Amino acid sequence: MKRKKLIILGCTGSIGRNTATVLKSNKEYFEVAGISAHTAESSLMKFAETFNVKNICLTGRKPSYSNINYAGADGLIEMIKNTEADLVLNGIAGAAGLASSIAALESGKDLALANKETIVMAGELILDLAAKNNVSIIPVDSEHSAIWQLIRGFRKEYIAELILTASGGAFRNRPVESLKHVTVNAALAHPTWEMGPKITIDSATMANKGLEVIEAHFLFGMPADKIKVVIHPKSYVHSLVRTIDGYLYSQISLPDMSVPIQNALSWPEIIPANFATLDLPGISLEFQELDHLKYPIVKSAYYALDKLGAYPVVFNAVNEVAVAAFTEGGILFTDIASLVDQALQLDWPLKVESFDHVFALDEEARSVTLELIEKLRQV
Repeated sequence: MKRKKLIILGCTGSIGRNTATVLKSNKEYFEVAGISAHTAESSLMKFAETFNVKNICLTGRKPSYSNINYAGADGLIEMIKNTEADLVLNGIAGAAGLASSIAALESGKDLALANKETIVMAGELILDLAAKNNVSIIPVDSEHSAIWQLIRGFRKEYIAELILTASGGAFRNRPVESLKHVTVNAALAHPTWEMGPKITIDSATMANKGLEVIEAHFLFGMPADKIKVVIHPKSYVHSLVRTIDGYLYSQISLPDMSVPIQNALSWPEIIPANFATLDLPGISLEFQELDHLKYPIVKSAYYALDKLGAYPVVFNAVNEVAVAAFTEGGILFTDIASLVDQALQLDWPLKVESFDHVFALDEEARSVTLELIEKLRQV
């Protein structure tokens, strides 16, 4: 495989840390040309030292190290565009990652996408931009990485449905009536995956699976009624594809983000794995139906997907603001899904015109959410 030059965005988060593990085992395949972090400056510099990185950006505050040569949101875009690289791995959390995805594609670089919000907020626009610049978008989420690899063996008309698996998050074994007053720490206690706080809470509400349903629609061109979600507590099966002849095809491995990250970095080639693999003897593959009473936010995601236009943007923005409010103690856990539903019942545009329109809608939805939270506190 030809050695690839990489830019790693969000290198100090969970995606970045897993990427570092992959890179340490595959130094002959990859060179890190640029990295970014938001505020974790010491960890950013340790990453730079480990991989001898010359282009370094800190976005969240003024750098104190002189060899950090880019700063702020504008500096990040400048670094992406100015740094010679084959691929940008976008591991930035939330809507903040969209601008970087746009910059990567505009500068003619392939995009390994761990930032699902990019596709949720601007699916058609992003895919059109990638096609215009003749570059690829490679999904990094374990579910979409699995589907990405599985469907390549079939013509589209042979695919009957996509099945996304979900762990069920921290509260999969708790009764619905107990969820109203759960604590932030309880929501952060994921039983399977080690992730950042926002996505861990998204796993507890299943907002992450709602985002993935929307993402799957855009990435794979499948209608909502052909995208299903099942609970799979062990997280061995990352997703499944059912073909029209009734067969199910799945990707199975240990729940380790190193697997989809390495596959994204090496695509379209496959390189040897240097991490633990799954031994089949003794494992069980249990699946359960999704409980929509426990996870009402998933229905809201399907509603947003049915409406399209601004609605996926709103779904994501409201959820981000609501999760932040919950972690700060301002609302209850169950208010997250309720706020998303309330906001989606408002009238939003049915067509998104441009990336600027996406950013404006995102800002408007966040403002609306703060108003809804204020009303909630007055009750």
